[in-house]
Amino acid sequence: MRELKQITVIGLGLLGGSVGLSVLRAFRAVKLVGYSHRPSTRQKARQLAVASEISDCLRESVVNADMVILATPISTFEQILTEISDWLPKGCIVTDVGSTKALPHKWAQKILPKDVHYVGSHPIAGSEQRGVEFSRDDLFEGAKCVVTNNAKTDVEAKKRVSDFWKRLGCSMIEMSPAEHDRIFAKVSHLPHLTAASLINANDIETLKFSGRGMIDTTRIASGPENVWSDIVMANSANLAKGIEKIINELERVKRAIEKKDKKSIEEFLAKARIKRAAMMNYKIENKELES
Repeated sequence: MRELKQITVIGLGLLGGSVGLSVLRAFRAVKLVGYSHRPSTRQKARQLAVASEISDCLRESVVNADMVILATPISTFEQILTEISDWLPKGCIVTDVGSTKALPHKWAQKILPKDVHYVGSHPIAGSEQRGVEFSRDDLFEGAKCVVTNNAKTDVEAKKRVSDFWKRLGCSMIEMSPAEHDRIFAKVSHLPHLTAASLINANDIETLKFSGRGMIDTTRIASGPENVWSDIVMANSANLAKGIEKIINELERVKRAIEKKDKKSIEEFLAKARIKRAAMMNYKIENKELES
């Protein structure tokens, strides 16, 4: 396994730029090469110094890399892997920051040479903001990061990827790609669609009366639609099941409302309150939230 002398980040938005700044802080002896297909983004990245070097050529950016991190929309992964596969050095590790994992594992197994190792990773960090100008060198401090692997994942490569994210401040969780996509459909992707549905169910004049509750509940609907449509398409089966469960819950409370069944409405609300309290207590006890 190659020593980390050069790390290449492909994609210089919020996450890619933050990976760059974090690497420059945590790995002072490592060369960090950044690449974006947009000239304007490359110019901003140079001005903000999010990497040791900003490359104008995708293939040249990876030719000496010991680790390559994909930080582009998931729909671009297959094409990028195809373009760089012949240029990756023997022993190179490829990982990513994507929100779904089954498809990236499938593409990497099909495309990458046998002497290049793919390990999936998903740092649970970010915001509804986008663009390299929002990059932070502390974005991953205290964040969880999921590393995904299957029977064909190289054990040493998996360890190197876990150690990399730990160095950036993350606590690590390991799971299969399928388990990752099932869980995050429920706790990340479905909430985004629910927030968007709440906004779309109202006209703009009505939304002007929104208070903190509506604003806080729908914050994530501000995320970039191109990124989120990619995530939805990549995790469609799990999301369809999750949407069906949301519909069932709404139908249940709708029937109670139509029957003016106050007891059932209270039970519905109490169940949610108790489960959310348990979730919040867990987060606070594990120092994932401020108490």
